[in-house]
Amino acid sequence: MRDHKTARITEKAEKTARAGHPWIYADEVISVDAGYENGDIVDVYGKKGKYIGSGFINDNSKIRIRIISRNANDKFDNEFWARRVKYALDYRKTVMPGDDFKCCRLIFGEADTFPGLTVDRFENVLVTEVLSLGIEQRKSVIYDALLSALPEITALYERSDSDIRTLEGMEKHCGFYYGEGDGFVTIKENGILYNVDYINGQKTGFFLDQKYNRAAVGRIAKGKKVLDCFTHTGAFALNAAKGGAKSVTAVDISEKATEDAKANAKLNGIDGIDFVCADVFDYLTGLYNENKKIYDFIILDPPAFTKSRDTIKDAMRGYKEINLKAMRLLPRGGYLATCSCSHFMRDSIFCRMIHAAADDAGISLRQIEARQQSPDHPILWNVPETDYLKFYIFQIV
Repeated sequence: MRDHKTARITEKAEKTARAGHPWIYADEVISVDAGYENGDIVDVYGKKGKYIGSGFINDNSKIRIRIISRNANDKFDNEFWARRVKYALDYRKTVMPGDDFKCCRLIFGEADTFPGLTVDRFENVLVTEVLSLGIEQRKSVIYDALLSALPEITALYERSDSDIRTLEGMEKHCGFYYGEGDGFVTIKENGILYNVDYINGQKTGFFLDQKYNRAAVGRIAKGKKVLDCFTHTGAFALNAAKGGAKSVTAVDISEKATEDAKANAKLNGIDGIDFVCADVFDYLTGLYNENKKIYDFIILDPPAFTKSRDTIKDAMRGYKEINLKAMRLLPRGGYLATCSCSHFMRDSIFCRMIHAAADDAGISLRQIEARQQSPDHPILWNVPETDYLKFYIFQIV
């Protein structure tokens, strides 16, 4: 018999939870038995007393309960977490076979029923981020299960430095849990080498979710003059160059990003990419004002312009501006790759923006591919927050 406190939730929350969503918000909790501590696992029941699931409770968070199981017989011991780790790894071995398994996301939070946990693999290094108190209190068990299942791993580094931790009542933390290193590791993706800075780079050090989208760009880049906007580590630019592009220009506002991208090009022995440190909005505006239609393939991979519903309209204006300028700079028959990595910029909204930009540019779009994040970042249809990356390739006609 499990010794868990009981929480009761509203009918509205019960409906959402039974449909598969793991989050119970603070205003959806009717009552909780006294005596629990934040981070504990509580059993969740509906208003009429039916068991719904069990999850982490945290009074500091707007998401008061995060469901981790819907099986009333589960025992949340070390074996439970080891099974969960095995499920996540087995899935990646299936959808990211061979060398792809060496560089992929091993755990994607709620999509793997590890709420608030990210684990990325870069060859023999694991980089993690913990954003929920329940996982924080059990992370050593989870980390040990990962290390036991992957004996080839030589270091596990935690990058839990997000402001979200403060909202969850936790302090920020970075450091090695296992092993040691200088913070750099060389990975191979789509046959291209990258030097990943997993201590000081953005997020966990490298964005793995665009792996196959980069390959898609490389397949159609041959013979084209390519402009890669928001290049970051130069990944799209390098895939285009490897694909046989006639020329490649890569632009990013960050001087460190352009220097890192140059280093990655040198690492691969790729010459001829023009790396430009500039604001992409200003760069595109300058090209348009000077009527310089010098590119026939433009890639737009901006950071998330919105991280909340409140700023969607502002984000729409930003996305439309860069897409409209790119469309006007491309010749008939040119190619455009465009994407958004914001969950709040839903696909329907993003497509509406693209339609509006095309109308204003006076062009038509021939869709070549509609893509999403790579399958190591799985999408749960009943958890829309897991569906965040939109990626389209068009021809201007």
